[in-house]
Amino acid sequence: MLYSHRRQKADIAVDLGTARTTVVEPGSGVVFDEPSLCCFRAYDAVPAFVAAGAEAERLVGRVSKPLKMVNPLHNGVVSDMAAARELIRFATREVRPKRRFGRVRAIFGAPADATQAERRALEVAATDAGISEPHVIAEPILAAAGANLDVDAPRGTMVVDCGAGVTEAVVISMGGICAAASVRGGGDELTRSIIDHFRMRRRFRIGFSTAEQLKLEISRLLEGGALDAEISVSGLSSTDGLPQRLEVPVTELAPVWERDLVPLVAMVRQVLRATPPELSQDVLEDGIVLTGGGAHTAWLASRIAERTGVPTRIAEHARRAVTNGLSAALGRPLSVH
Repeated sequence: MLYSHRRQKADIAVDLGTARTTVVEPGSGVVFDEPSLCCFRAYDAVPAFVAAGAEAERLVGRVSKPLKMVNPLHNGVVSDMAAARELIRFATREVRPKRRFGRVRAIFGAPADATQAERRALEVAATDAGISEPHVIAEPILAAAGANLDVDAPRGTMVVDCGAGVTEAVVISMGGICAAASVRGGGDELTRSIIDHFRMRRRFRIGFSTAEQLKLEISRLLEGGALDAEISVSGLSSTDGLPQRLEVPVTELAPVWERDLVPLVAMVRQVLRATPPELSQDVLEDGIVLTGGGAHTAWLASRIAERTGVPTRIAEHARRAVTNGLSAALGRPLSVH
């Protein structure tokens, strides 16, 4: 079950995501929502914290040694303990002084497929950052709750949570995950595919942030059926190393999109095959719900529906589903596990 009748409640909830970190406080709502990014000085020697969040993002591409930009998470889980600790400490700095001795109980979201070691790394980073009782809940369950789905009902509910670092498909019943599969890489994988396409097809280099913005624009055009449109892209020519601007037809990027959707659809089909017949009937009746920022990726919902035969829809406020789920969790007693 997601919750129990234990009296103790969390003081805050934290969505430590690959792309963004969000902190929620009871009565105040979202008190922090910034990029999951840190900047250190002398990182390879004795690391000294310089900046995090939006302040660190402004330094991307503009720093040189001894400064170094570090993303604390990779594929949805902690990959750098020191950076994760500093990011959590930075994100909760306004909340901790309100608590006795500055230590707080907190709920954290983590991928459902996170290993014990990966969950433990998150707990250790949180504890080192001043969190006294980090409590980890599977993000797809939080996303389902945040999408106003009854996760505790004795009925099969299928959610595909599309994050930047990992995309997960789960079937939930009575607060537990009955079937699950994931694709590590999430929305960032498509961003990297766009970078690779320009590098190999056009001999043209673009940065990650440029590719991310390009992805959003292409997705909007593809979803709107504007296949004859062109997009303007700025970067560096691999031929002479000079700055250049290209005009690229949207149709050129469409195959990149299709290739990226293949493993996601295959993952959903895998979960459907592993779902017990009674729960499968519930899923067929209620449909599949997409959450997370990647839920709005062009063609994703329609391709899943076409290739599974199950109605698929994007949750209202899909990007905030996990955050909304964390807010709901703050109003409930913590579970024992």
